[in-house]
Amino acid sequence: MDACAKASCRRRVREVDGGSFIRWFMRNHRQSIPSHSNHFHMNPHNALLPLVISSMVIAACQTPAANPGKSNDHPSATSAFHFNVQLAPEWSRLFVRNNGWLGGDGIFALTKNGSEKTGASADDTTMLWFSDTILGEIIGDSLKEGMKMINNSIAIINKGAPNNSMKFIWDKSNDGSPAAVFIPKTPATGKDDYLWLGDGFVNHKMNNDINIFGYRIKNEKTTGTFGFREKGNLLITVPANSKPPFKDYKQADIPFYLNKNLDSTGSFGAGVLVNTKEAGAARGDGYVYIYGVRKKNKEVMVARTKPEDIIKFAKWTFWDGKKWNSDPMQIAAIADHASNELSVTELEDGRYIMVFQVDGMGTGIGVRLGSSPAGPFGQIINVYDVAKDLEKDKDIFSYNAKAHPVLSKPGELLISYNVNSFDFANDIKTLPHLYHPRFIRLKYDLR
Repeated sequence: MDACAKASCRRRVREVDGGSFIRWFMRNHRQSIPSHSNHFHMNPHNALLPLVISSMVIAACQTPAANPGKSNDHPSATSAFHFNVQLAPEWSRLFVRNNGWLGGDGIFALTKNGSEKTGASADDTTMLWFSDTILGEIIGDSLKEGMKMINNSIAIINKGAPNNSMKFIWDKSNDGSPAAVFIPKTPATGKDDYLWLGDGFVNHKMNNDINIFGYRIKNEKTTGTFGFREKGNLLITVPANSKPPFKDYKQADIPFYLNKNLDSTGSFGAGVLVNTKEAGAARGDGYVYIYGVRKKNKEVMVARTKPEDIIKFAKWTFWDGKKWNSDPMQIAAIADHASNELSVTELEDGRYIMVFQVDGMGTGIGVRLGSSPAGPFGQIINVYDVAKDLEKDKDIFSYNAKAHPVLSKPGELLISYNVNSFDFANDIKTLPHLYHPRFIRLKYDLR
């Protein structure tokens, strides 16, 4: 995923000549991993909590920084945070499938009417979208030959409940073979570029069009672990009421770091916070906050703009550590040790919670509490250890945890995380249900 570095270590497995796979050199090299041009840096010393965490009180210390948001009515990010974590097996099982869509990473969600409120999907149609997606058939516990990988796909859920009514959708090539829903076609797009997807939202100020961030990726021979590199960042616009697989979408290059070293500059779309009254924000200021990730230590950065100016890139501003600045090169880090995909969600008491995979591909899911959409954010609170999901093979890893408020219930956040393998081409044959999102519930009490 582009400058914002999306899903980190995606196993670029391509089907070649009727079912054989090119295996990327991913084994035994778990450091300096370019993800949309960012590099994962694993930290083996994370302090992680047990599988299910009993009720705790955490005081998140925060580093000194100017508060860029409205601070008068925002409790301090150091306030107590009571929580416990439970598995959400009904959601995890929903993605264990034996025919057609077999797995994908990424996973973001929005409701058709654009409400971002907790539980909004219960009364509305919900769209999910994924990046690298595998299609095929599993018989018994074996993957049949002929699996196909495409670079993105979507799913539709009616009334948000985790049930088998979910419909997966992808496009078709001219010859009828499966194809990605979104393909890069901007002026900066190079030959053989493809798209991974970031976060998105329903734009109430633009006729309820859907805006989704994307990362132009290209397979390249490199000296590193992964044979791909992020080449650029773009914004997709799907017209309101367009029917999937969306033949009429538009796209535009995001110009801020175009033709620059994206490992250093980062890119945007790791997460989106729609802080508007129309989306249901209790303390809406009328802005959309767009988060990005950069550098090896996974620094989080944030830009903001009015929804009606989302395509007018000259009107975006960037938090420079003290104020909103029109110069994207002055953007400052608001957190670090995060992941290429994350979420920032407004809590009922006016604080904001950032959810992420600690150090990109660590086994810990962490949160930070902040007093505004741009912070300051407190220290990492480790809430869950995914190690149990990684036990079947030494090459399995997890990445890109994030919360999905619209799929959650009051007083909790439904959190997803991805599971993959450094030896994908071999492990997917013996563990065909490996590559799908898993879910937990972070239940919290702010009293």
